[in-house]
Amino acid sequence: MASAAYMQTPICFIQNTSDGSLRVNPDAVDILASNNEPVVVVAIVGLYRTGKSYLMNRLAGKTHGFSLGSTVQSHTKGIWMWCVPHPHRLNTCLVLLDTEGLGDVEKGDQKNDSWIFALAVLLSSALVYNSMGTIDQYALEKLHFVTELTELIKVKASEDSHEDDEIEYLKFFPTFVWSVRDFSLELKIEGKVVNQDEYLEHALLLKKGTSKKVMEYNLPRQCIRNFFPKRKCFVFSRPVVGCNLHVMEHIPEHQIDVSFVHECQRFCTYIYETSQPKSLKGGHLINGRMLGTLATNYVSAIASGAVPCMDDAVASLAKIENAAAVLQASAYYRQQMEQLVETPMETKELSDIHGKCEKGALEIFMQRSFKDQNQECQKQVVCDLAHQYLDICGKNERASMEKCNNLLQSLSIEMDQKLQEGIYTQPSGYRLYAEDRNAMVSKYHSAPGKGIKAEVVLADFLKRKQVEADTILQAEKQLSESEKKLASEKEKAALMEQLNKAGEEELLRLKQLRQDEKRSNEENLWQMKLKMEQEREEIIKEQQMALESMMTEQKAVLEKGFQEKAELMEEQIQQLKDQEQQTRAGGLVNVIDFMGILRSIFSAARAFATAFIGEDGE
Repeated sequence: MASAAYMQTPICFIQNTSDGSLRVNPDAVDILASNNEPVVVVAIVGLYRTGKSYLMNRLAGKTHGFSLGSTVQSHTKGIWMWCVPHPHRLNTCLVLLDTEGLGDVEKGDQKNDSWIFALAVLLSSALVYNSMGTIDQYALEKLHFVTELTELIKVKASEDSHEDDEIEYLKFFPTFVWSVRDFSLELKIEGKVVNQDEYLEHALLLKKGTSKKVMEYNLPRQCIRNFFPKRKCFVFSRPVVGCNLHVMEHIPEHQIDVSFVHECQRFCTYIYETSQPKSLKGGHLINGRMLGTLATNYVSAIASGAVPCMDDAVASLAKIENAAAVLQASAYYRQQMEQLVETPMETKELSDIHGKCEKGALEIFMQRSFKDQNQECQKQVVCDLAHQYLDICGKNERASMEKCNNLLQSLSIEMDQKLQEGIYTQPSGYRLYAEDRNAMVSKYHSAPGKGIKAEVVLADFLKRKQVEADTILQAEKQLSESEKKLASEKEKAALMEQLNKAGEEELLRLKQLRQDEKRSNEENLWQMKLKMEQEREEIIKEQQMALESMMTEQKAVLEKGFQEKAELMEEQIQQLKDQEQQTRAGGLVNVIDFMGILRSIFSAARAFATAFIGEDGE
């Protein structure tokens, strides 16, 4: 990854303008565009003035970076971004997103807070919620944004209300980490010591009942449980007694409370080791460039008054990435062929180089492309490579013809001089002519590197010389008419033999081209099948993780006596099981369909090749 993709200091990623609208900063997108590595995206949200920026600086391995602010006013506006090397993953970028503090009284626009929260959810691999004091009803009420997620985010473009249910959200939402700051209580529940995670799960327990008060109590808890099956909690003591958060970056670590430092280290280690690279449905990893595009798509949807749709954003991203994948694969093939092909070349040698370069180009295309509907972009790659190959074949033939013609012209200089001097019209001139011509042909055959048109050019040369040879033969006075007739027949037989060799040479080229088509067909099919299998396995993995989360949640609610809720979840669990079975059964059909697509692709390439070679090649 280019060093430009890493940053010394953060930059505003999504700007919150004075009129309350959101706008993606093009400079930030440019930085992301230079990043081709997978990205682990960690976003932090929470009320303003709760120390979010300090935690993000610790994740960056710095004490300075994201501004901590120095007043009761919200200091971070919009969403700020910091791209740093991932401490535990090679060739991976850690993207830290510090969001504007929620609940800023000066902003007066709660909807703006909701969109900031939704964007943090959409873009992150891990979402950190930062709060103060304890996890109580007040803290959960402040997290009311989670109850609005179904109104702020659509998973699928379909208008069918059943398409965007809970099981779709929990497949793609990030890990949820609750960071509780300035925690001063003992971690005990009913006199029993518990850990941080048990403390969080206890705080998220539901109450029985159907009253309005109970429903209001359960709603944020139920949303967190439904949308974020992967949950983690960290509780931090006050870092320095009597010290405000805004001066934390100036305090040496040895003066900070030991337990706070230890918890910061645990927090960072957990984020580094467990947060996965951001990926799309099907397991396709997102790099910096793609993250910038996704953010732009989501913010554009918000600006237009629409609800950001994950499927729409991914489809738009796929269109851009697949078009770029076509260009990248074609450019790779062209560059490699230019480096490896030295015309003129023999048919098999050129074919082998083509096969190697085509394989590499397809691998590049497959690696970058995703959601290639009906393999339209792969068709473009196949056709483009076929046309490039045929063009190179044409150049190779022309180079061979030029070299062979030049060689024959050089070898025939001495014969041309003898012809001009009348040596071949003297007695026994025809015998001398035949000997010289045979010697010239022998030298021609022994010359290396003539390429694929050697026999064709020689046949054409001898055909042009036929009148010359016949004239010399008829002028030969030492031969009888019968001997001349016999010599003439031998001349014609020799020419016919050479013409046959030329025809065989042409047929060999067409045969090799058909073998190239078959090999390309098999390579495309194999690579596409491999990619489909990988994508199917990733989808199954996503479905299994969602199923495990749902079953774990069902077990938890059953243990607390929520029988009706558990029965409702059973329907969702069965739906997930059905989805997994359909995914497993659907792979072979897709592969069979792709075989037909490949045949149509190569029929076009074959027609082009036949037109280039000519019908005589049949």
